[in-house]
Amino acid sequence: MANIKSAKKRVKVLATKTLRNKAINTSLKTDIKKANIALDANAENKAEAVRVAIRAIDKASAKGILHKNTAARKKSALAHKLNALNA
Repeated sequence: MANIKSAKKRVKVLATKTLRNKAINTSLKTDIKKANIALDANAENKAEAVRVAIRAIDKASAKGILHKNTAARKKSALAHKLNALNA
């Protein structure tokens, strides 16, 4: 355990941020998984599911949980799958 006051605070702050990041990451993965399932099943709500997933990716990227290139890659993959079904 840390002895210095600022180090003790850092431990607390990091624990809080880790919980927040984990919650956002879990939610993000769920949204992406739902979009992929909707695309694979060619469901009627596939466009809405992809829109929700892309919005979640953008939010995670803005908060620094995803790197911007990773976010762009994930969004592009979802859009590509959606466009392939619509074409």
